Amino acid sequence: MKLRYLASVVVLALTTVAASAQSAQGNVSLYLNPIAIRASNTPADSGPYAFLGQNATSNVFYGYNLGGSYDFYHSGSLAAGADIRLSDLHANNAMLRNFLFGPRVSVQPFKRPIKPYAEFTFGRGTTKAPDATVKITKLDYAIYGGVDYSLSRHVDWRVFEVGYGTLVTVSTATVGAGGPFPTNPATLIHFSAGLVFRF
Repeated sequence: MKLRYLASVVVLALTTVAASAQSAQGNVSLYLNPIAIRASNTPADSGPYAFLGQNATSNVFYGYNLGGSYDFYHSGSLAAGADIRLSDLHANNAMLRNFLFGPRVSVQPFKRPIKPYAEFTFGRGTTKAPDATVKITKLDYAIYGGVDYSLSRHVDWRVFEVGYGTLVTVSTATVGAGGPFPTNPATLIHFSAGLVFRF
């Protein structure tokens, strides 16, 4: 239920921004793309709240990435604005969900329609272990970089997007069950690609 509410808020916010930016063609972008995140942490957790799985130090989570961006500054080939995104991923019955926003910069340095971009985002991340119902929510951040290629006036192909972030995940130690298990933030490496729709 909370995910539906959060997704509704994201869509409403992006729709409001799109409506207010009708005179600025191409400034608003929306995307819904597949995403994979490799999460890793040490030492391995062998307790009942092992987020990565029993005695595992890494796992790959798969899901979707829903979001949008608004460029409110343009100067030549440079554009700057903000990005907001919601990701929902799962692996081995564990869950990783985050809601992030932050500044975004893109540039179109060549005559070809190639647009590299970079973002720094922060927000909240929620995790749940495979064999437990306990969820924890902590501060989350990620740095992204990628390349978009214009297919038409309103559609870009997101050739690739990679990101790096950290998040304190649920573990036997963070839940308070003790043991020499991870309390330090997990490293999250993000991979995504797909389509971006511009308005």
